[in-house]
Amino acid sequence: MRIAVASQNFEDVTGHAGMARRFIIFSAEPGQPPREAKRIELAKDQTIHSADPEADHPLDEVEALIASSAGGGFVSRMAQRGVMTVITSETNPAKAVADFLSGKLAAPAPHDHDRDHEEEGGCCCGAGAH
Repeated sequence: MRIAVASQNFEDVTGHAGMARRFIIFSAEPGQPPREAKRIELAKDQTIHSADPEADHPLDEVEALIASSAGGGFVSRMAQRGVMTVITSETNPAKAVADFLSGKLAAPAPHDHDRDHEEEGGCCCGAGAH
C-alpha cells in the first residue's frame, strides 16, 4: 500500500492539502513498518486545487493521503481519484502512517470552521451542517 502525507517542510504533517505542493510517499507491506519511498514536489498548477481532475496526477499512485486539514472539495477530488483522505492531529509523518495502518491515528485538531470553510471549500470534520 502507498500512503501520501502532506508535508510542506518534509518534516511535519501539514494542512491545506488542496494547496499542498510537497508530499512524502510511504510504502507499507503487511507485517513491516512503513518506509519512506519517495518525496513529491508538485508544480503550482499540479496542486489538487488547481489540477485538471481528468488528467493523470502524481498522487494517483496512492491509496490514502494523510494531512492535518483538508476541505470538502479536496476530499471529493481525491475520492474521485480513488484516494481516501485522512485528517489527523499527529505531526510526525512516519508515526501518522504507522498509526493509520494500526487503526490508532489521532483525531484531527479543532479548527476555525468559518476560516477553513472559506479557504478550502468546506471541511471534512463532519461538524455542523455544510
